[in-house]
Amino acid sequence: MPDVLLKENRDGVLILTLNRPEKKNALNIPMWEGLRDIFLEANEDPRVRVVVLTANGDNFCAGVDLNDFNNADKSHPFGAAARAIANFEKPLIGAVCGAAVGGGATILFHCDVVYVGESLRMRLPFVNLGVVPEFASSYLLQVNIGAQRAAELMYTAEWINAERALQTGIAADSFADDQVLPHALEKAAQMAQWPVNSLRETKRCLKAPHKDAIAAAFEVEDEAMYRQAGSPENVEAIMAFLEKRAPDFAKLIED
Repeated sequence: MPDVLLKENRDGVLILTLNRPEKKNALNIPMWEGLRDIFLEANEDPRVRVVVLTANGDNFCAGVDLNDFNNADKSHPFGAAARAIANFEKPLIGAVCGAAVGGGATILFHCDVVYVGESLRMRLPFVNLGVVPEFASSYLLQVNIGAQRAAELMYTAEWINAERALQTGIAADSFADDQVLPHALEKAAQMAQWPVNSLRETKRCLKAPHKDAIAAAFEVEDEAMYRQAGSPENVEAIMAFLEKRAPDFAKLIED
């Protein structure tokens, strides 16, 4: 069985690759555990100055693997992994092609810089699944692209292509798919030539105004997700998906 996460240090640039392409890199428990451990270790390792997050295959990440995710299970490593990424103190670059859905999209909001390929198809499928945003995305998206743009994307759950990601500010730049990772690595190498503590302190300066708000977003999202996961709306959304039909949320409204 191949490793679901691959890592390689190139002169201070840690390349972290999601490696479950047969499942569109959907995030299962071993991947969450690995992300938690790798980011915690990289944060303390002076040999790591920059991290580039990318993926094997045609898609970046299809989001949380629903086969092993239970939001009511407090032992699930999602929370610890999400906070390890949110609290990472060094530059984090995303190199993204293909689908980036749910958690595969919101993880990118914690990247300092995101480069996308022309094949990007990003979606925030929370309201249409009867749940709520996660990964502090309810705060990070609006602070990055503006409240109205964020609200539109969250409330509609519509697809976001590379052009729109660039236009809104979700991405710093877009390229042909085969040029995304090379460009990200080139930029990472430029960053990695500088002292690691200078990079760390600069990121701390950039993130300090948002620290309390991110923590608050995690808390309110966790509470809301706990209420919505397993709710009639969530069950109807999942059943509709499994039965390959459109969900009927109107039938859940009591007269």
